[in-house]
Amino acid sequence: MKNLTALSLKTIQGELYVLDQTLLPQQQKWLPCQTVTDMVAMIKALQLRGAPAIGIGASLLLAYRASMGDSREQLLLDAEVLRAARPTAVNLMNNLDSMIAALQQADFKTAAIDCAGQLFAQDVQLCLNMAHHGAALVQDGEQLLTHCNTGGLATAGVGTALGVVNLAHQQGKNIRLWVDETRPLLQGGRLTAWECRQLGIPYQLICDNMAAMLMARGQVDCIFVGSDRIAANGDFANKVGTYSLAVLAHYHKVPFYVVAPHTTVDLACADGSAIPIEQRHADEVRGVSGAFGTAIWAPEDAAVFNPAFDVTPAALVTGWVLDTGVYSQADIAAGVLKQFA
Repeated sequence: MKNLTALSLKTIQGELYVLDQTLLPQQQKWLPCQTVTDMVAMIKALQLRGAPAIGIGASLLLAYRASMGDSREQLLLDAEVLRAARPTAVNLMNNLDSMIAALQQADFKTAAIDCAGQLFAQDVQLCLNMAHHGAALVQDGEQLLTHCNTGGLATAGVGTALGVVNLAHQQGKNIRLWVDETRPLLQGGRLTAWECRQLGIPYQLICDNMAAMLMARGQVDCIFVGSDRIAANGDFANKVGTYSLAVLAHYHKVPFYVVAPHTTVDLACADGSAIPIEQRHADEVRGVSGAFGTAIWAPEDAAVFNPAFDVTPAALVTGWVLDTGVYSQADIAAGVLKQFA
């Protein structure tokens, strides 16, 4: 397997390493990932996160295991274990389907390695395409807002929504970015802020409940968010809190765009009600934990509701920025997403 390098994943002489995103921004630590158990644990702990990156990581792990001599039967079993690691992110399922098809080949070892490399390269190109389509929507001097983390940490390439913002910045459009802190896991505060600093994007970090005030003051011109799964009717799942932003944007007449590769479209989901929503551990809401340690601010036995994602209805979306173009509500209603069957 060729050496591959992304912001959160890399292979060196065939071996896979994952950047531990739970330690950012204080520490940058690369962890070896050698087994399916390793990969599942990393996904569940959010050491590896972001729908595209999870799919690529799982594919590279299967390729590594194939190179180590695992049998076809074992690799197929491992693919199903990996599939269950993150129920909402459809990129994981799509990439694993590609890997399973490769494992049916006579020379399944070579086919698996080639397929994983192709999926990595494909995601890099998809990110570039999305960035160009989305950046064309950004006007000089605009104030943008984003939610969660959708940059290079979440993909093999430049990112989805943050990739759009970064290209607009590179084009000299003099943009500024509001970064939602993004409760309960603080991916905005920990990861997007870190990426913006690395990229030189002017940004300010805000708590999630401050977005409405900014919109009311006219300080948000456009919103770009990512997605873990887009249903056939355009409804989409993203980090919890995205739906609230869409409602606020609709009220304040702020354009609201979802940015995702076509591999995030799931035509098996007729609408958002069919998208599975992952429930996470209560401790993520009772307090906070990271490289700095752990702090608990709620009663230890406090009952908690902690969905990782929410679903935004298509009616609240201004446009869908995919790698193939920008689609309006009329396009979605006309069934444009069916081309990705």
